[in-house]
Amino acid sequence: MLRIAVPNKGSLSDAVTSMLTEAGYRQRRDSRELAITDPENEIEFFYLRPRDIAVYVGRGVLDLGITGRDLFLDADVNGDAEELMPLGIGKSTFRFAGPAGTFTDTEQLRGKRIATSYRVLVDHFLKEQGIDASTVRLDGAIETSIRLGVADAIADVVETGSTMRAAGLEPFGAPLMESEAVLIGRTGHHPAGLDVLQRRLTGVLVARRYVLLDYDIRKDLVEQASALTPGLESPTVSPLKDSEWVAVRSMVRKETTNQVMDSLYDLGARAILVTAINACRI
Repeated sequence: MLRIAVPNKGSLSDAVTSMLTEAGYRQRRDSRELAITDPENEIEFFYLRPRDIAVYVGRGVLDLGITGRDLFLDADVNGDAEELMPLGIGKSTFRFAGPAGTFTDTEQLRGKRIATSYRVLVDHFLKEQGIDASTVRLDGAIETSIRLGVADAIADVVETGSTMRAAGLEPFGAPLMESEAVLIGRTGHHPAGLDVLQRRLTGVLVARRYVLLDYDIRKDLVEQASALTPGLESPTVSPLKDSEWVAVRSMVRKETTNQVMDSLYDLGARAILVTAINACRI
């Protein structure tokens, strides 16, 4: 049976639970549950602190895990675990920040103290860049560390930046990394059920990004219409009772749906319909 760790709380937990549910896996109904079994899919889910998940996977206790890329890299599991696929949820940027107007470039961090909850990740970055600075490990309230004299700058996850701005801080320099939820596994280990899991998760990602677009159009305009709606591989074209017209079905990215519909209408398409995709296999 496949054993997989997932976040036990927070916004990432909610997003991951929703994704797994859409993928057809049973999930816990009570947040106090620490583990559940999905016998139909032969999977056990273990609900752990996101920061600990990479450790359990890297040490071979569990087969797979879902956590943030930043937390995975900060776990420093020495190559014992690897990223298998990004999941497109929980996106954030990891950046340095300091008092407004104080820093403009990471080179200015030389000789400074940097407060962070991601000490391993930051130390690796500083070493790679050849910047001699010290890190101060804090578990929370990173933004107040400068005001309290513990640090000169901070390194933290930035989603909207509102928390930093409220503390009088501003990000500077290039981001250390772009993070999101990722599926991780033991390096070189390919457990039974992994292919199905990845295929289902990919199906959820596609279903969230695309809609089905149906429309009728004259035969002589099919090539032009297909250029507007190429689909993933090719649109489906079906004959209608009126031999001069055909019905076309294609997958279209959600964010472009209305623009594509307008372009199709201007071209001469009619009966343009949009349908949500609940699940798919690509």
